[in-house]
Amino acid sequence: MDIAVSSQNFRTITGHAGKTRRFIIYAATGDQVQEVKRLDLPKALSFHEFHGAGAHPIDGVEVIITASCGPGFARRLAARGIRIALAEEKSDPLAAARAYASGRLQAVDPATIPEHDHDHDHDHDQDPDHEH
Repeated sequence: MDIAVSSQNFRTITGHAGKTRRFIIYAATGDQVQEVKRLDLPKALSFHEFHGAGAHPIDGVEVIITASCGPGFARRLAARGIRIALAEEKSDPLAAARAYASGRLQAVDPATIPEHDHDHDHDHDQDPDHEH
């Protein structure tokens, strides 16, 4: 299974997954978890900006581990077959990937993620599933 961890600095887990452009991808086989690649996406491919129905570089992972996200992000990823697991901000990405692979960290139901307040300069009324 492939596990993605949101990490803007490639050292700690970061939140606001919809805006995250950097992910560490781990491959988990049994008890073994190892880093296989790093994604450093252009702004247009952050999920905050990406609304295409086509392929995305994160496709194919089972889960994204992040410190925070909105329910719209979780729903959009669920539609792509990707689950969301929430870990503490600043946690070690490898430790979180190992926790998920071993069942100590669980994916969350998108319906349980609360809406969050935010302040930025665009209108969400045109797209109710727009993630921030």
